[in-house]
Amino acid sequence: MTVILGIDPGSRVTGYGLVRDTGRGCDYVASGCIRTGSGELHERLQAVYRGISQIVTAYNPITVGVERVFMARNADSALKLGQARGAAIVALAEHGLELAEYTATQVKQAIAGSGGADKHQVQLMVMHLLRLQQKPQLDASDALAIALCHAHHRQSLKPHGLLGMQRRAGRSRF
Repeated sequence: MTVILGIDPGSRVTGYGLVRDTGRGCDYVASGCIRTGSGELHERLQAVYRGISQIVTAYNPITVGVERVFMARNADSALKLGQARGAAIVALAEHGLELAEYTATQVKQAIAGSGGADKHQVQLMVMHLLRLQQKPQLDASDALAIALCHAHHRQSLKPHGLLGMQRRAGRSRF
C-alpha cells in the first residue's frame, strides 16, 4: 500500500491531502491546510516549506502529486503562487521525493469527469471516492483530488509495466 501526498499550493493557504492506494482504490489518510497568515512573502514561503516538511516527516508518503501553475489574470498572484509551489517542491526534494504535476483541468477530469467542474463538485466527488462523512476544507479537498488523480495515473501505468520498470532503474518517478 502506497501513501500518496497531494499538494494544492498557495501563498496564503496550501492544501494537502494524503491517501493510501490499496490497489483496489484509495483510503483517506489525512488532509488539511497550511495557513501562512498575512506576513511578509518570505515568511509565508518559509511556512509552506516547513509545513510540507512536517507533513512528509509525519506521514512518509512514497510519491507526490502537485498542481501545476496556471497563468492567472493577475501576474503578481501567479508569481506568488509559483513561489509557494517552489517552496513546497524544495521541501519535497530535500526529502528525496519525486513528484508528478497535474493541471487543474487534468485533476477535475480525473475526479469529476469534467475539466470544467467547479470546486464544490470536486469536493463532493472527493467525499464520495474516499467515503468521507464530512466535507474537507476546499483547499484540502483540492489536494485530496490531486492525490487521487496521481493514484489513478499510477494505476494506469501498472498494466503496461512502466511503474515497476522505473523502480528497477532507480527511484520511481511516479
